[in-house]
Amino acid sequence: MNVIGRFAPSPTGPLHIGNLRTALIAWLCAHQQDGELLLRIEDLDRSNSKPAHEARQIDELEQLGITFGSKAIRQSERFDLYRDIVNGLRQQDLVYPCYCTRREILESTQAPQGPTIEGAYAGTCRNLSVGDRSEREQSGRPPAWRLRTNSETYVVDDLVVGPTTTVIDDMVLLRNDGVPAYNLAVVVDDAAQGVTQIVRGDDLLHGTGRHIHLQKLLGYPTPQYVHVPLVVGLDQERLAKRHGAVTLEELSQRGIGTQEVLGELARSIGSQVVQPESVNDLLDDFNLDRLPRSPWTIPSDWQTVHHDN
Repeated sequence: MNVIGRFAPSPTGPLHIGNLRTALIAWLCAHQQDGELLLRIEDLDRSNSKPAHEARQIDELEQLGITFGSKAIRQSERFDLYRDIVNGLRQQDLVYPCYCTRREILESTQAPQGPTIEGAYAGTCRNLSVGDRSEREQSGRPPAWRLRTNSETYVVDDLVVGPTTTVIDDMVLLRNDGVPAYNLAVVVDDAAQGVTQIVRGDDLLHGTGRHIHLQKLLGYPTPQYVHVPLVVGLDQERLAKRHGAVTLEELSQRGIGTQEVLGELARSIGSQVVQPESVNDLLDDFNLDRLPRSPWTIPSDWQTVHHDN
């Protein structure tokens, strides 16, 4: 079966090396199986998403030779579709209003047992009476809408990590500002684009059960998952701005060209190609079995560590 993969950046700034490495792996996984990689612009964050960031990200990917198949879709153009799906679930009494603040959720000590995801919801608003809901609305708290679940567990049969048990919670589908939630949007869009394989960072692994649950509920197929280890700085923390030169532009300013970056990325994924000029040079050699199962530390001369005061 030809693989249809996707790379789905948020256009809130330039892509860092970790993003580019994930895109590289996703492109290789798809094209090695005579498939294609699709681009999706996940611009749910309407405050920070900018067309200029989107254009820059596409240019950065093209510098490495990463191109895409069909026309990109933008989540900001699909809000009505997501809301219609939530309304349909609401008519089936599968969603309920939630008035909890982020702080209240994080402070809750009643999260589901077992492997959980950050911010797992304890069900505080699940069984509120009509009077309780009215009181909260009169206090000025607009509700988010959560999916009613039963702490189901799902096994993610991941190509890199292996079988992993995940526990779901009552996830938000529509935020209290009316913006559709990430978990709903990605599931709907993966199905709409016919995505059969999802390559992404392993920090998202334990949230995958949420997506599988929604896929089953909405009658969508479940794609193949490939969760890859993250890129970290010399401090072994997830790559961030504090690490200094983490984008192609910043590296170029330090005399590190795109071809050198591609060569390092190739080595980081277990490729034996010494001096690739484009991702096409890596296609025949790429083998997911050789991908290291631990985080990749960027070269020391690629970063300048900024110590917090």
